[in-house]
Amino acid sequence: MTLQKHPAEGRRSPELRICAMLLLLAGLFFASFALGRYGVPLPEVARILWSRAAAPLQALLDRMNFPLSLVPARTWTDNMEIAVVNVRLPRILLACMVGCALSAAGTAYQCVFQNPMAAPDILGASSGACFGAALAILLGRGGAGVTASAFLFSLSTVALVYGIGLRAAGRQAVSILLAGVMVSSLFSAGTSYLKLVADPSSELPEITYWLMGSLSGTKLRDVGFALPPMLAGLVPLLLLRWRMNLLALDEEAKSMGVSVGRLRLIVILCATVLTAASVSVSGMIGWVGLVVPHLCRKLVGNDCRCLLPAAMLLGAAFLLLADGCARNLIATEIPIGILTAFIGAPFFILLMTRKEELL
Repeated sequence: MTLQKHPAEGRRSPELRICAMLLLLAGLFFASFALGRYGVPLPEVARILWSRAAAPLQALLDRMNFPLSLVPARTWTDNMEIAVVNVRLPRILLACMVGCALSAAGTAYQCVFQNPMAAPDILGASSGACFGAALAILLGRGGAGVTASAFLFSLSTVALVYGIGLRAAGRQAVSILLAGVMVSSLFSAGTSYLKLVADPSSELPEITYWLMGSLSGTKLRDVGFALPPMLAGLVPLLLLRWRMNLLALDEEAKSMGVSVGRLRLIVILCATVLTAASVSVSGMIGWVGLVVPHLCRKLVGNDCRCLLPAAMLLGAAFLLLADGCARNLIATEIPIGILTAFIGAPFFILLMTRKEELL
């Protein structure tokens, strides 16, 4: 199914809307620090973050005996600093990164396969990650082992899918999609079996909670683990976003000298790395990579030069907002994967049924 050009495209400047998304993300980013069971006023949040950011430069100025003070006077308590820097900062950063990566991956897959239902888990990356995480938990591996296993199995699953798709007869893109469905089903069955044999008092609850998706307990090491592969996936997609428009014009692209097969492989590889890195550190978080690209397509059009940056910004803002709700709506934190499904499914229905001129 080919993605149709939005009739109202160009009615308003896509660049202005992207700037509005950037401002929305910045506002949500700073507001998130003030949300929580231990309240920290926003002025104190700003002072704490600025003091941490300016500390290295202040140390350099002190060594040079330069009479300038960049660090503000301490007006906050130790508990405030722990809440902001050690607890909320890693979680907020990871929420932005995962939302950005999943939305970019969903946009890339939809452009590659020209299918509006394509999502980050379409080639089995999420199913492979779930199997890898469940296997690591069953083998008694720690948090880092679970993350690494999920990441490696995710990449391996998509490599298997792509290999099967290349050997299958017929159109390559369709073959890859069908292979993704089959392999994803296989790994889902494997995960179900691991849950069946897991210890119901310890291992099974841990596997089940991981599969729900959560950013609870995020540490800076999780951010450090996810950042390099996410950059490795996002940077090439941003550089190639104008070429991604050519994937809808297969024959025309070939006549222009563009290697469609190579471009498709690069985009799939980048989207897979983004999905694997996201799922390995956050568990299963659905709907972000499906809903956000569709909303951005209605707001800025189909041109990937604007669509991809818009999806990255709005995806980060969406998951940041969902995470804020997950940890503040009720006394017990809601796994964010559940909340995104509750929000995403009705919102997607609204996008499908609402008249385009209203957006």
